[in-house]
Amino acid sequence: MKSRVARKVLIARRIFQLRRSLEVDKEQMRLKTISQLGQLFEMASSFARGEQRWQVVDGKPEPVKMKQRKMWARVAAYIAQIVTAVTERYDVREVDRELDELERLVNEAGAKNKVSGAEEERLSQ
Repeated sequence: MKSRVARKVLIARRIFQLRRSLEVDKEQMRLKTISQLGQLFEMASSFARGEQRWQVVDGKPEPVKMKQRKMWARVAAYIAQIVTAVTERYDVREVDRELDELERLVNEAGAKNKVSGAEEERLSQ
C-alpha cells in the first residue's frame, strides 16, 4: 500500500512540476512567437510601403508593382491580427484542463489518498 501512495505522490509532484514549467514555457513561447511575427510584419510592411522596390522572382529581379504592394499590406495586416491574438489569447488552458483530468484520474486510481495542488506544492519543496 505504501508503494502505491509513494508512486501517486511522485506522479502528483511531476504533474505539479509540469504545470509550473508550462507557465514559464508559455510566456517564453509567446514572446518568441511575437518577436518572430514582428520580424515578418516588418518585412511585409517594407514591401507594402514601397521601401523594397525589387523582389526576386524565379531568380530574376522584378519591380514590386502596386498590386503586389496591396497584397503585402494585407499580409502585414494579417500578421498584426495574429500578433494580437497571440498577445490576448495564447491559450495553454486546454493543456491545463488535460492536466486537471490527469490529476483526477490519478486521484481516482488511489481513492484513499487524494493529492491536491496545495499538497503537491508542499511535497515538491
